Order: sequence, then structure tokens, then C-alpha cells
Amino acid sequence: MNNNSMALATLSFPACESKQRGKITKPILCSASDVKSMAGDGEKKPKLEMVQADGAQEDCVTFVMHDEDHTLGNSLRYMIMKNPDVEFCGYTITHPSESKINFRIQTRGGVPAVEPLQKGLSDLHQVCQHVLNTFQAKVNEYKEREEKPME
Repeated sequence: MNNNSMALATLSFPACESKQRGKITKPILCSASDVKSMAGDGEKKPKLEMVQADGAQEDCVTFVMHDEDHTLGNSLRYMIMKNPDVEFCGYTITHPSESKINFRIQTRGGVPAVEPLQKGLSDLHQVCQHVLNTFQAKVNEYKEREEKPME
């Protein structure tokens, strides 16, 4: 992945940590390379956490995305809502001084909420990559046209 790729690509990893009543219980959606130190407290925090009450079904889950804002939140919400298995998808930013979003997904038919999240991230990454490739192609086309001598 090059440096021009969007930050959202860092969220689309296969393993992360899930929380149930504040305890980390199982892997879900990020990688060890995404673990960051928050506020210099020396404690490592995952980029993405899954928050779910004890006994709750997997079809209604809140994901906490650290170091993200409306840029990813609204775009990802749009992509996820295009999925016919999704009944509800929304996000909130708890406070303007916090750089995290709470992202809630509720699905139909027993589909785990993790699946539309992963598909939404993948689809959004593809859209962003297409925009980047199209932009770079047009810039290169312009540069080639400008380098030719005028007749």
C-alpha cells in the first residue's frame, strides 16, 4: 500500500479486540500494527474495538473507532447502508475533543454485524482507490499534454 492510500485502509485488517462489559474477550477487526499508545499513558489501545453486552447477539454491535472522525464515519455509514442485510447503521462522535466515533450496526436475518463492517470498509477502500487512480491518470495526462511543444 502506498502513502497516497486513505487512512481508512488501516481499519480493514482481519483481527482486533472485542469488549464485553469492559473486558477484552476475543479477536475481531484490527492488527497489531494498528495498536497505538493513547495520551502517553503507555497503555496500548486498538484502533477498532467491538463493544457488546453479555449475552447480546452478534447482529447488533457498537464498534469504537479511535483516531477517526466524520470523514470516515459518514462515508462508511453510507457504504454499509447500501447492504440489504443492514437494518440500521449510524455513528456518533461522543465529544468534539475526543477523536473516536461510536459506530452502531444492526443486521437482519442473523448476519453478524462484523460482516457488513468488513464489506463496507472494503467497498469504501475500492471507491477511494478508484478516485485516486482516476485523479493520477488525469494529472499524468495533463502533464504529458503540457510537455508537448505548441505548434
